[in-house]
Amino acid sequence: MADVAKEAGVSHQTVSRVLNGHPNVRSETRTRVLQAIDKLGYRRNLVARALVTKHSRTLGVVSFDTTLYGPASTVYGIEQAARAAGYFVSVVSLTSIDRAGVRDALDYLAEQGVDGAVVVAPQRSAAEALADLPPGMPAVAVEGGQAGDVSVVCVDQVAGGRLATEHLLSLGHETVWHVSGPSEWLEAEGRVAGWRAALEEAGRDVPCPLAGDWSPRSGYEAGRSLARMRNVTAVFVANDQMALGVLRAFTEQGVRVPEQVSVVGFDDVPESAYFSPPLTTIRQDFDAVGRHGIEVLIRQLEGGRDDRERLVVPPSFVPRASTAPVA
Repeated sequence: MADVAKEAGVSHQTVSRVLNGHPNVRSETRTRVLQAIDKLGYRRNLVARALVTKHSRTLGVVSFDTTLYGPASTVYGIEQAARAAGYFVSVVSLTSIDRAGVRDALDYLAEQGVDGAVVVAPQRSAAEALADLPPGMPAVAVEGGQAGDVSVVCVDQVAGGRLATEHLLSLGHETVWHVSGPSEWLEAEGRVAGWRAALEEAGRDVPCPLAGDWSPRSGYEAGRSLARMRNVTAVFVANDQMALGVLRAFTEQGVRVPEQVSVVGFDDVPESAYFSPPLTTIRQDFDAVGRHGIEVLIRQLEGGRDDRERLVVPPSFVPRASTAPVA
């Protein structure tokens, strides 16, 4: 900083004010300092800064299985929001979510000196693990359901299940079958609850859900079973990847979509608009989830850990060609 001050012809304190975005610096002075920084290739020593301020400007993120579209998109949204807020991100990816694994990941992040942590907690075991937070660590659970004494930011999965089911009922279908996600996932649980509530409130039969594991293969197996049932005219599938498998099974069995069976997915993956036929689905706003998660965490950092929030992001309906009025 002394070299930058000498090059720009200003004081050390002026360079510090420019670096910290202080408003009381004349624009020409700020420009001169920034030019000196660029010329000399100056970079702040963040380790030294953390020792002085007691803040690392780094946030921890605990996630797992980022090959799945939902968790991967959530982590990306968190990273973008953190960077926009002036924070670095340290990500710990776990191969499986259990209480011991989450606790170890949080302990590791605490040792790295992160200011706080975001835990992507779509499974019940991960949400329960947040009871073991390191003392004094501000934290937010993303997709964490009711994650104990921790702030939560999540998409309204129940509303998403309702949207999908009510759309199919509005097209004249007598009932709606469901291919669900894994039972230990809070998101799958919420989508089942929304589907079931919409059918019960409409006075319709509630078929037994077919369980999947989020993969196209499990959707394909469910689709083969559904194709053998003559009374199936509408299917709500708990994610777009499984819906892809359902569509493949229907095609192989000669079941026409949407002429004979309407299909709705969930997530709105980028490829869903190019399925055959293009998939009607429910969109989750992962950018909003990431942005709100970081905002909630920063409010904790600025105001202390006593503040607890629950922020729910609404899903949206995306109509395409895979649904139609019942024949």
